[in-house]
Amino acid sequence: MKQPLSLLPWLSLAAVTCVSSVFAAGAVTPREVIRLFNGKDLSNFTTWERKHGKEDPDKVFSVVPQIDGAPAIRCSGQYFGGVITRESYTNYRLVVEFRWGLLTWEPRLDRARDAGILLHCQGEEGNQTKNFDGAWMRSVEFQIIEGGIGDVILVNGYDRGNPTIIAPRLKTKVTPGTQRWDPNGVEAEFTRGRIDWLRRDPDWKDVLGFRGRAEAEKPSGQWNHLEAICDGGNITYFVNGEKVMEGWGGTFTEGRLLFQSEGSEVFYRKIELHPLQR
Repeated sequence: MKQPLSLLPWLSLAAVTCVSSVFAAGAVTPREVIRLFNGKDLSNFTTWERKHGKEDPDKVFSVVPQIDGAPAIRCSGQYFGGVITRESYTNYRLVVEFRWGLLTWEPRLDRARDAGILLHCQGEEGNQTKNFDGAWMRSVEFQIIEGGIGDVILVNGYDRGNPTIIAPRLKTKVTPGTQRWDPNGVEAEFTRGRIDWLRRDPDWKDVLGFRGRAEAEKPSGQWNHLEAICDGGNITYFVNGEKVMEGWGGTFTEGRLLFQSEGSEVFYRKIELHPLQR
């Protein structure tokens, strides 16, 4: 999900009003592997589109019985939105496989293929905007975009009847003067926008097929293996076995998961929640 640059660490955070996170009651902590995609249907999910709300007349979200030898969830990309877990979850290791399809749509027809996984989604669908017709929910994103897989995007949102924006907070380390995660960098706290993954190309361009000089992503059309460790307010992202992002002290610690449709055809499979190793 392409977003404006985040506030850099030396800037005041006073411009963004933050309130305590509101958590859904009864978030599930996995005690054994939970297979969110059962290989047959979307019974563990609901759907949401910015254009049609909870309806899906153009079948943006579906299950294909076989792609590369196995079933997968297909998000066509035609409309912005996503498939959203029915339950809220906390303290887990998310394991996902994804690959790009061929289709792209306006307004991202000729732009970098774009999708993402929103972690810790809170509140009602569409709460990214005050009138609740946005594509997303307030959350912490595992970004999936050509050249930027493993970025964090902090998605702000609203509660019904409350005009105050709710902004997730997250601490990390960045290279001084940048927003790029750097395990040897300086500590910074973010409340909005994007934190770049470890080797995001500084010359990244929002063009279809973009590949940086040192990508963790496999070439388009191949399956990528993603992992997100969510331990309380701490997150760690892996792309094809490589650690690409880390943050801690987050104010969002539980919620639903949303798998995005955002202008590019994308397939998701092997969507699993594993217990944390303590």
